[in-house]
Amino acid sequence: MNTPSTMLQLQPGTAVIYQNRLHRITHVLDLDEVLLVDEETDQVCHAKVSALEAVVGNAQPANRPELLQVLDKDWEEAKRRYEIIRPLLDKPDRSRQDVTERGKLFGHHTNTLYEWIQRYDDSHLLTALLPRTRSDKGTTKFAPEIETIIQAVVESEYLTKQRKSQQKVCDEVRKRCLHAGFEPPHDNTIRNRLKQLAGEQVMAKRKGRKAADHAYSPIEGSFPGAEWPLAVVQIDHTPLDIILVDDIDRRPVGRPWITLAIDVFSRMVVGFYVSFDPPGALSTGQCLANAILPKEAWLAKHGIKGEWPCWGVPAKLHMDNAKEFRGNMLKRACDEYGIDIEWRPVARPHFGGHIERLLGTFAKEIHTLPGTTFSNTRERGDYDSVGKAALTLTEFEEWLVTFIVSVYHQRVHSSLNMPPMEKYRQGVFGTKDAPGRGLPARMTDENRLRLDLMPYEERTVQDYGVVIDEIHYYHDVLRRWINAPDPVAPKYKRKFMFRRDPRDISTVWFYDPEVNIYYPIPYRNTSHPPISIWEMREAKRRAEADGRRHVEERELFEAYDRMREIEQTAQTKTLSTRRAALRRKHNQEVPRPPAEQVEPKTVPIPMPIQTTPAILPFDEMDDLT
Repeated sequence: MNTPSTMLQLQPGTAVIYQNRLHRITHVLDLDEVLLVDEETDQVCHAKVSALEAVVGNAQPANRPELLQVLDKDWEEAKRRYEIIRPLLDKPDRSRQDVTERGKLFGHHTNTLYEWIQRYDDSHLLTALLPRTRSDKGTTKFAPEIETIIQAVVESEYLTKQRKSQQKVCDEVRKRCLHAGFEPPHDNTIRNRLKQLAGEQVMAKRKGRKAADHAYSPIEGSFPGAEWPLAVVQIDHTPLDIILVDDIDRRPVGRPWITLAIDVFSRMVVGFYVSFDPPGALSTGQCLANAILPKEAWLAKHGIKGEWPCWGVPAKLHMDNAKEFRGNMLKRACDEYGIDIEWRPVARPHFGGHIERLLGTFAKEIHTLPGTTFSNTRERGDYDSVGKAALTLTEFEEWLVTFIVSVYHQRVHSSLNMPPMEKYRQGVFGTKDAPGRGLPARMTDENRLRLDLMPYEERTVQDYGVVIDEIHYYHDVLRRWINAPDPVAPKYKRKFMFRRDPRDISTVWFYDPEVNIYYPIPYRNTSHPPISIWEMREAKRRAEADGRRHVEERELFEAYDRMREIEQTAQTKTLSTRRAALRRKHNQEVPRPPAEQVEPKTVPIPMPIQTTPAILPFDEMDDLT
């Protein structure tokens, strides 16, 4: 295979680079160790999984499109193709007959399915299945009007308590198409559409929620589909019952939030994110990235002894209905990496029991730490949580990870009757009664993963660059897109995708739709200091409080400088200023995509005010208080 993959498959036969030489995996020895053979000398050796690199072939890797700029119809077509080939991807004894029968079921030639399978296997990304330019010949996709008719009939005729037959649905689709002047689709096409509907959804609509619960709800101690590691990962937020202190004066700064991800099969913690910032798109994306990526470097950086061999893309992400989980960014990113999203049904709390029990377990341990607030005022009594606070955010993270890897993962879980680590190991390597899933593949493009899970803005490019929240950004890579017309509606200016890390808005990431590459775009005035989006909003609020109706960039950073002076000269810092200082320090230490692709350039051009209404994907994040 010449095309490099975004995933490193950890299974016998996979070619890898180890110590700058080509090797091949012969055996998987443990969760973090494999046996290799040198392709040139035939010398056998063992190696840590973290020391392996993916083999990059002679072909240049195909640049990936920006997820949020793919047309909805193309995205839905890629998802449809994925669902068609999905049962064939992991079938070890897949035969041509299997592919042929699957193709006939959906009206596609065997060779077409083989092409889709090959394209997906090369990258394990949904974008590999997007329709290619000028490749629509012979497509069986219906016109949007017919698709709308089919969907409307399914909703109004089939998914109802009247339980109309499939033939009634076919007849109604035919009637409506003929009335609208369209050639109706074949009855078998409609029947195939009905077969693809989720069984629980159909039963709930036709027979009621109670019947669907009886057929599909999990029994006590189990969860549907969680039959192997990473089959289902639950994720949730909660404020922690502890007051933390700052790194310098060790003064209290407040309670942090945690976003936690758990593997339902083994109860292993697979990812987390702790911050003083309220939960939102950023914390969700950071937690998911932490769950997917390996943990060895983090453990080594913080000097934590122990193993945390959890990495890989989950098959399903299970979350509640909070708005931070409902963003388009998260949905597209999950589609791209083959992650199904399942929302927790409203008023059915048992569906999120695993993550909530884990959060409860952590709460009990946290209640033993200095500065705990306990669960309520009665339990706290006269304990001085603020006065007893002693741990910084970094120290708390180190305590939390030590507890996870050395205590929680190693002790017997009451529901499993074994430690989570042992259950995870069984799921990977198998038992005498059940085969294992094998080691999950490791992500090789860490930077793109972090960008895909980062909040975004859409803006036009002006002759002075781009403006986001009154702050100007510029680099020469934007020059050719200045005042570019929209390709679909030429009388309007084209909007482009800009990714932005709320913790440091000194750089935004511009997606060039022509070459499918992200470029870092710095402040136009590079003398400005890095700030977070929360600091920017606080500075803007203070400037507006001084009577300014419209705050320009210069006034915004002047207000920011006054805020820093107040912090530095105050004899007794308030809780909010201490929290702001700690946020800033913590944000400067978090991993971000590297910015070496282009050289920053300051362009001293007068700056007109942008009047285009702003898109606000950060509305779910609270301002500084």
